[in-house]
Amino acid sequence: MSKVEPRVLKGFRDYLPAQMIPRQEMIAGIERTFQRFGFLPLMTPALEYLDILTGKYGEEGEKLLYRFQDQGERSVALRYDLTVPLARVVAQYAEITLPFRRYQIAPVWRAEKPARGRFREFVQCDADIIGSRDMMADAELVQLACELLAGLGVEQFTLRLNNRKVLSGLMAKIGVPPGPADTAEAGVLRTVDKLPKIGEEETMRLLREENGLGPSQVEEVLRFLKLRGSTSEILNQLRGLFGEGSVGRQGAEELSQVFAILEGSGGSGKAAIDLSIARGLNYYTGTIYEAFLGNLPGFGAVMGGGRYDSLIGIFKGEEIPGVGISLGIDRLLEGLLELGVLKQRESVAQVLVTVFDPSRAAFSAGVAGLLRASGISCELFPAGAKIKKQFQHAERSGKTWVVVAGPDEESRNEVSVKDLQTGKQESVSLDGLAPYLSARVGGLDPRP
Repeated sequence: MSKVEPRVLKGFRDYLPAQMIPRQEMIAGIERTFQRFGFLPLMTPALEYLDILTGKYGEEGEKLLYRFQDQGERSVALRYDLTVPLARVVAQYAEITLPFRRYQIAPVWRAEKPARGRFREFVQCDADIIGSRDMMADAELVQLACELLAGLGVEQFTLRLNNRKVLSGLMAKIGVPPGPADTAEAGVLRTVDKLPKIGEEETMRLLREENGLGPSQVEEVLRFLKLRGSTSEILNQLRGLFGEGSVGRQGAEELSQVFAILEGSGGSGKAAIDLSIARGLNYYTGTIYEAFLGNLPGFGAVMGGGRYDSLIGIFKGEEIPGVGISLGIDRLLEGLLELGVLKQRESVAQVLVTVFDPSRAAFSAGVAGLLRASGISCELFPAGAKIKKQFQHAERSGKTWVVVAGPDEESRNEVSVKDLQTGKQESVSLDGLAPYLSARVGGLDPRP
């Protein structure tokens, strides 16, 4: 038999149990928060027809699609995000009642250059409200984003908000013609979006050399991006910058409405206006936002989203508004592990039940069943190996407690329980075993 070298594609990764345990716990917490806000679960295929996905992400996004022909010579692609498939679903199924709140947790694929916290295959967690133009929906998604991060134990974070209409107003002011994807306006906005990553000097160079802006246009863009102050002060500056009835003024008023609602919901303390937020995807039409971890400068956004009122119309032929957020599980997990908010663990169970010898297997299985019925996760050693070996396995696999179910214990209708951290061992009756461990382990099954 020829040997095949075991290896993983660049930008992809295996998740061993130590990484999967906190990852699954994080996903479970996110899903609970989605449901607490009334969002409904949805799942879409990993593969879509190529024309479903193309023309929605802009020139840079198009290059990152994993596309190919299948055995039926159909042009297909792996989904790039969860938003465009959602737009297809809403257009395809007339029975969906609007407004429609949906969430989806699923992998997506992008053929981009791997970097810190950035992979080619990663899981996204999306929540969207379809069918409402009211800024209440935008504010609700921002509040949800705050609740998601707070619920994961993140204390220092910021939601940075902007509005695509404000940016379109700036483009009109400096003489850049409006237009859809891959026009001059879209190119300038993609460059502006890179400012936090590449800095002011490189942004100015790209605006001149790649976007063709003149010196006065570049200076005006930078003056705009440097507007500072409280939320109300920035909004007043924007109102002064854009005339009554202009698209820029409309964007400023929408931002004002979002912040007024957030003030009422208690979510304004983590939200701030950031005029450099542009979001690279072309389908955004209004409110846009990104979330950043406060203690990891330079890590980049861990969550983003915004309003896309024209996307569904591409499939349905009529405009249906939508707004959503998207959280990258793998990127956020790496950040939370780095911050120590989440920790890798080798085991989901803190208790090991030993098997003294094959003749005691039934007794040991009964002890394990008693614990599991009480909501205490435990591992039953699957063979009658020497007790020393079973203790070694418990230590290597991250257990804290070992329950010894030997012949002497069985005759007394009890077990011996050893704390591997302190070395203390006690005899405990079978009736008292679950309460005993519950008081020490927390009685906790780590499942949601």
